[in-house]
Amino acid sequence: MDKGYENERFESLSIKTSVVKKFRRFCHQFSKSQSMTLLLMLEFFEDNGISPTEAIGPKMQTLEHVIKKRINGVIAILRDIEKNQTKPTVAMMETLFKEAEPKKKPLILEKENLKEKREVRFREIESTKFTTEGREKR
Repeated sequence: MDKGYENERFESLSIKTSVVKKFRRFCHQFSKSQSMTLLLMLEFFEDNGISPTEAIGPKMQTLEHVIKKRINGVIAILRDIEKNQTKPTVAMMETLFKEAEPKKKPLILEKENLKEKREVRFREIESTKFTTEGREKR
């Protein structure tokens, strides 16, 4: 029995014999009753907004073309976002974090030789002496 339709009574339709045979084979393929198969067919046509007299082939091809076109549009938008927003933002963030990194201090594991590191920081330059008048005197 069909679920949800147990209490409903049956009605008869006048259908040609060849159509009835074809319909019964179709119902047998889905393992549904004739009432449920007919109901499923009607709901399919109503839900998809198509008429049984229309050919579905070209409509599906058109629909596929529209979907591919929209997908290509979405891909183009994502590439533009990546190019103009994501990559420059990542580059700016990397430069900020590189500047903000603490300077690495050497680990103190052993004493360094101070004699090797001594460098002369200031050297006496042979300077010229100036007189009070502002002229050089050698």
